[in-house]
Amino acid sequence: MPKENETYHKVDFTTSQLAPEYDDCIFTDCNFENLQIGNITFMECEFLNCNLSNVKVNYTAFKGVQFNNCKLLGVNFNDSNPFLLELKFSNSDLTLCSFYQLTIKNTPFTNCNLNEVDFTEADLSSVVFEKCDLSRAIFENTTLLKADFQTATNFNINPEKNRIKKAKFSESNIRNLLNKYDIVIE
Repeated sequence: MPKENETYHKVDFTTSQLAPEYDDCIFTDCNFENLQIGNITFMECEFLNCNLSNVKVNYTAFKGVQFNNCKLLGVNFNDSNPFLLELKFSNSDLTLCSFYQLTIKNTPFTNCNLNEVDFTEADLSSVVFEKCDLSRAIFENTTLLKADFQTATNFNINPEKNRIKKAKFSESNIRNLLNKYDIVIE
């Protein structure tokens, strides 16, 4: 039975049954850690202060879903259903997540920890990385057309192995495009 317009507060879903569909629901301080949430549809839902670390999202649909202040360590978003995929992330920890080969155009990442995130072969056109830490994030054959890195830090992007046309960088972080050349900038 689909759930609509419901609010879940401090629910430990590791001991509860999940519905096959959630529409316009809010999850606050909920625990999903290590769960298999495959084949579930989340439409226009918001997750606040939730732990979704290591969840398995095989064929899970995320349509208009926001994650705020969430812990999402090690989630392979590339296993989710790509049809109408729309995500927003703010103040969240996505360390070791994967977006391999996903198209996530226009996705906003605001004040997120994106350490060691795999963006290999993903289409990140017009994605905004506002105040995000991209330490050891992987960009390989990634489409970064019009992506915004102006306030991002610690990224390492090889312009020869990624499409970066019209991407935005600031004067203070442009050197992260030159790391490959092992040059000294003073």
